[in-house]
Amino acid sequence: MPFHGQPWDWQNMTSIKEQAAISRLLSFLQEWDNASRNLRSQILTKFIDSNEGKTGPELEQEFSQGASLFLIRLTTWLRITYMTGLDLEKILRSIGIFLSAVSSNRYLIEFLEIGGVLTLLEILGLEKIKEEDKRESVKLLQIIASTGRKYKELICESYGVRSIAEFLAKSQSEETQEEVQILLDTLLHGNPKYQNQVYKGLIALLPCGSPKAQQLALQTLRTAQSIIGATHPSIVDCVLTVLGTMHLEVQYEGRKASSSPKAAATAHSPKSPSNHKEPVAECLK
Repeated sequence: MPFHGQPWDWQNMTSIKEQAAISRLLSFLQEWDNASRNLRSQILTKFIDSNEGKTGPELEQEFSQGASLFLIRLTTWLRITYMTGLDLEKILRSIGIFLSAVSSNRYLIEFLEIGGVLTLLEILGLEKIKEEDKRESVKLLQIIASTGRKYKELICESYGVRSIAEFLAKSQSEETQEEVQILLDTLLHGNPKYQNQVYKGLIALLPCGSPKAQQLALQTLRTAQSIIGATHPSIVDCVLTVLGTMHLEVQYEGRKASSSPKAAATAHSPKSPSNHKEPVAECLK
């Protein structure tokens, strides 16, 4: 049956919807700007629950094509408050929603432009920051590193290998240490400019006081050997040292590392002075 009333003005309706969406966005941003710390914490909880796993286009739709306006607020708040540790896990998880979203490279670039990598690395070295907060920082570094070679290089150029390796040695959480291993392994692959730096960082971890860190470093070293080819002279002394440990899981990984053809060949070659007792930072100079 034909419609005899006034025709719909679809263009006008679309314009009204867009204006309403923009109004909601501005209202949300104003609420954030004026919110107390407790209210911001509640906003973040709701944001995480509602948006985890969304793609870039879905986030843009949620924020009426203005998602970057919220991301810049998150990154600004992170830089202002990260040394205090207040709500740090929620802030990092919220930023992670943007960085991990499919088709969201613009968010990553925006985060890096304000010094995001340096902030994440600094978090790893702060004693007052909780372990779970540092783990979230590691996860964001994983996202950045997995995006491509130039991002791996950016992390390494920011003294990232040293910060990450030292954190692995000091971490008290096996779950966190395993996340750090994933990050180091990511930095090792497809990163020819800095793969030797990662390799040396792994060797420097072997004398540390954490059996879990030693185990993970030895596992990753086997991968490093296959990528790099040449064997660093100090690796044999370091591996032989860890073989004397009482921790069976470290002994097992040490035996596997020492039985590799390249390590065995190095064991029979003239040794340079060992520096395996030096701290991680010294080995990465």
